[in-house]
Amino acid sequence: MSITAGNYTLGPASGRLLVKTTRTGLGAKAGHDLTIGVTRWRGDATLDPADPAASSVTVEVDAVSLKVLEGNGGVKPLTGSDRDEIEKIIREKILGTGRHPVILFRSTRVEGTAESFRLEGDLTIVGETRPIVIQGSLAGGRVHGSAAVVQSRWGIRPYSAFFGTLKLNDEVRVQFDVALVPER
Repeated sequence: MSITAGNYTLGPASGRLLVKTTRTGLGAKAGHDLTIGVTRWRGDATLDPADPAASSVTVEVDAVSLKVLEGNGGVKPLTGSDRDEIEKIIREKILGTGRHPVILFRSTRVEGTAESFRLEGDLTIVGETRPIVIQGSLAGGRVHGSAAVVQSRWGIRPYSAFFGTLKLNDEVRVQFDVALVPER
């Protein structure tokens, strides 16, 4: 399917937005590599395949809506109470959602082709705005891509436990797979 110029709406009804974490440290065996889903988010994309520089994307995430979908590795499987505790830590200690309930991305530059594009933009997390690069592609009416978010660049201390022997890597990966839905 070729993409036509126009405005498109993005959100959980048309695809997935995931955060993937990995662990490090001497106690890494005890922890889990997490896949966290964003359940409430919306985005708007203005696309012009003939002139990618005229394209733009904005995505707004409800930071409270992050849910642990799975945990790989670890000495024992994640339980429901483990998931609840991790989500509470994300909300209260990592993202401070009481003060910063929204994560926002706004593109500042788009280049490339539908088969391989690059979005540069500003990502605001915990009230801090920093530049970020997203790599992606479009195939079959779906947009796929990812970006590396180095938490410390936004002033976020990566989670650690057991006196620092179990830590999350500073870099987390944000991935998306979304169908383009024409704006009505």
